[in-house]
Amino acid sequence: MNTAQHPATPEPIDAVHAVLADAGVLARRLREILAQLAEVALPLDELIRRTAVARRTVEDLLAAAGPDVEATGATYRLTPEARDRYRQRFALDELRPAPSTGAEQLERMRGFIESGPAPAAALDHVTATPETALRRAEWLRDNYDLRGAQLLCLGDHDLTSLALSLVAPSASVTVVDLDERILAHIDSVAAKQGFAIRTLHADLRFGVPPVLEGCADLVFTDPPYTPEGVGLFATRAAECLAGPNSRLLIAYGYSTRTPALGHKVQQELLQLGMVFEAILPRFHRYFGAQAIGSASDLYVCQPTAHTRKLALRQAPGIYTHGPQSVEALEASAPPEFLAAIGERVGGPVATLRDPGWPRPIRQQQGAPVFDLRNDPGPWLLRMLLACNAERAGFVVDNNHPDITSERAQHALLELVAAKYRLRFHRSSPDSKHAVVVADAVETPSVARYLLNRAHGKVGNIWREGLITYSDESLTKREAKDRIAELAPNADDLDLRLIDLPRHRIAELVRSTTA
Repeated sequence: MNTAQHPATPEPIDAVHAVLADAGVLARRLREILAQLAEVALPLDELIRRTAVARRTVEDLLAAAGPDVEATGATYRLTPEARDRYRQRFALDELRPAPSTGAEQLERMRGFIESGPAPAAALDHVTATPETALRRAEWLRDNYDLRGAQLLCLGDHDLTSLALSLVAPSASVTVVDLDERILAHIDSVAAKQGFAIRTLHADLRFGVPPVLEGCADLVFTDPPYTPEGVGLFATRAAECLAGPNSRLLIAYGYSTRTPALGHKVQQELLQLGMVFEAILPRFHRYFGAQAIGSASDLYVCQPTAHTRKLALRQAPGIYTHGPQSVEALEASAPPEFLAAIGERVGGPVATLRDPGWPRPIRQQQGAPVFDLRNDPGPWLLRMLLACNAERAGFVVDNNHPDITSERAQHALLELVAAKYRLRFHRSSPDSKHAVVVADAVETPSVARYLLNRAHGKVGNIWREGLITYSDESLTKREAKDRIAELAPNADDLDLRLIDLPRHRIAELVRSTTA
């Protein structure tokens, strides 16, 4: 017989596996059906009632199992020969209720939070209690099939990623955050504890790292509690969701005294084509946020077919306090302000360019000057990486963390030294601001090659630079093997330099000179 023309019929257990694979993180409820069938014979209506799964879905699963399910009268049960195989293949015993969080896990979580960075008011940080972080993790574990799933935390000041690693070590977690301190802290804890957590840097106003687009089965976020903030974070989450079986989980709270605000935020989600699958009241508790009772709800949102198409907007002001707030957006710079900047960069400045680093910034006529007056801290480095002009200027707040001390200036100088020479003009063009002027370094090196191509995959760019500038003749294979020995973090080789946390960029740059 020609097997190519007559493919073998798959075993029932393999057909069931395919059904579960298609369900993704929602497969846990299908596994619960199998667990019921492994224990007792049940009528179809009782099976549906116990598992809360739609009749059509239950029928499809029974059809896939075929002869592995015995039907006696109006009841269904896995055959004696199939029960153990199904228990093992689909880890049905793991579905039994997990023990509640113990004192040891709670104490470890409390230690993670207390040793972490202080809340940044300008980024609307309000710290969740350690009990809340663990409650989130347990809820995810108990409601979704996390085996092989990709979970993304958009912002993680509350360290939900660390809590999930405590209660579900097999989960694959990625954290994206604007705050470099948080990324460094999570990396440090994960390394010490052996947690599998990947961290990436992004300001969601300028997009998400391309590697995350359409990758996440679950996205969790506790965004700024403004309509603009929730709308932006939900939009970026929608870009990252893998498909119709993915879910977005949002922490959001409002005072019962201001229901109109809650309505406006919910409208933002509805305009993205999201369906509220569940709203769990007062699920999260905080140290602070007393205006909303130090609590917020958990929104479980299901995307529709229109969600990805609607995820096309972004808002520059999203926070409730400080220079990043909705009310703090600045007007265009006056002529005398621009003239003073021009004196520093050595040429006329007609306008300030908006920040953003989704793509490389190519050389143009004259020296571009970028408006970083609202930079919360990380923008300056990202713009230095993205910009490839011979000379560029950057207008920042006079208290920008990269220029307020000699130590801070030296750290930035050292990081980009292979690409740019920097000059810091404090209290210029006025007492509130400073101008950083960057002049390109002409001396070729592997580090310069890498820094000039920050939007390329690190491993590929490093290999090309090593072959081009090494003192010895290297093949592609030899260069790749050399990089494998030198790379501080092998996983970073598949990512873009501009998406890495600052501390890992510094480690990579140092490694290129080893």
